[in-house]
Amino acid sequence: MRRIRVGTRGSTLALAQSTWLQEQLSRHDGTLEVELVVIKTSGDRFVDKAISAIGGKGVFTKEIEEALLRGEIDLAVHSMKDLPAELPAGLTIAAIPKREDARDVLVTREPGTLSKLPAGAKVGTGSLRRRAQILHHRADLSMVPIRGNVDTRLRKLDDGAVDALIMAAAGLKRIGRKERITEYLPDEICVSAVAQGALGIESREDGWALELVTYLHDAGTGVEIDAERSLLKRLGGGCDIPIGARARTETEQLKMIGVVASADGKAFCRGEITGSLSEAVALGRRLAEQLLKDGADRLLKLT
Repeated sequence: MRRIRVGTRGSTLALAQSTWLQEQLSRHDGTLEVELVVIKTSGDRFVDKAISAIGGKGVFTKEIEEALLRGEIDLAVHSMKDLPAELPAGLTIAAIPKREDARDVLVTREPGTLSKLPAGAKVGTGSLRRRAQILHHRADLSMVPIRGNVDTRLRKLDDGAVDALIMAAAGLKRIGRKERITEYLPDEICVSAVAQGALGIESREDGWALELVTYLHDAGTGVEIDAERSLLKRLGGGCDIPIGARARTETEQLKMIGVVASADGKAFCRGEITGSLSEAVALGRRLAEQLLKDGADRLLKLT
């Protein structure tokens, strides 16, 4: 048996994602013994602080990537949206499996919709992007910063700390909490985060494990992620800037929407672009340029 070590965070969602990879690899190659190695990240240690206050994008991946570079693990599983636009030298994304539902959702104690929440209702989210877009849509709501893993946030909702939550559909579905979703939010209300719903399997560029996971790569998802990350890279955005992007493959076309907002949602830039799948990276960059010309450059300077 060959042993392969997979680095992961210890949250319920992270373990669900890494266990999925463990099962896929074990079924694909019976000679593999797949070991999960739990690594605590900065984002896990400082749950009482905003992500932007403890280092922004990368707080959920830095320690895992360092272990990968030191050879303590052979692969790492990340939520792609947690990965910075630039990877550390020596590391690469070996595979991006088929994307789960990328939408944001409303979660409430009782059935309802965002439009039916009363004025002043407390809506919890730890994301500046979600906060800005929800306030742009409904400035009469009270946005409450809330962090913690999925179950922690659901418990705070059930205990009455907030009246509603804005969360990722993918996370709820992956841990078997799909029934908690009250409403799926369309792009007109909330454009998802760059790479939301996608997993990134990371390896060393010279690592023996790299080729073991390439069969899991989904070409369509990869094209979408390339476009979205290209936009983010051109804008220079991280967790401290409200940026949303969603690319969708449709036959031979790639359609993409992007938004940049002020933290209070009052200033808002939105754009769309369509092109061929083969120019995904260029499309993301062009959409970013379009947003910058439409005023996003001023918003980025305000953050």
